Amino acid sequence: MAFPYGTALLAVPVAGAVVTAAIPTRKAPQVRAVAIGTSLVTLVLSVALLVDFDKATAGYQFVESKGWIKALGIRYLMGVDGISLFMVVLTGLLFPIALLASTHIEKRVNAYFALMLTLEAALMGIFLSVDLFLFFVFWEAMLVPMYFLIGTWGYDRRIYAALKFFIYTAAGSALLLLGILSLAILHAGATGT
Repeated sequence: MAFPYGTALLAVPVAGAVVTAAIPTRKAPQVRAVAIGTSLVTLVLSVALLVDFDKATAGYQFVESKGWIKALGIRYLMGVDGISLFMVVLTGLLFPIALLASTHIEKRVNAYFALMLTLEAALMGIFLSVDLFLFFVFWEAMLVPMYFLIGTWGYDRRIYAALKFFIYTAAGSALLLLGILSLAILHAGATGT
């Protein structure tokens, strides 16, 4: 049985976010150390995924499939192909760099780093999800920390920028959900289920 890279790449940043959020803000160096350490572990996992990926095999690899909402045919279906592989590795590489560049943050340090790790987990979920509904869930999960990061730690007119971000992404998400539902209805009609 293959190592569950998909679940690990989600679980590590989420666990780091929980621990980071639990550390008191006055212990900023520990918060930064835990967050950066967590993102480095995620980077190591993404590089291990790259090394273990069989370039001679087409299709998804390291597939994890579990029933989720059986009545609607929705599954926890994670995997990686040749395109998403590099997005996962790039995400794993950029987050430690972003967190190292954010060490000057002093306002609500634990919340900032917890949101960054949550964002990393959601992005990993976007790139690793094979089920379209699961992709939508991770897409929506990515928008929440982004909104708060922009609205709280942004610069001039950050509230305006966060509100604009929310409006545009809500409209885009509504269209994405409409497209997913249309595909589900068309598939159900074509298969007679």
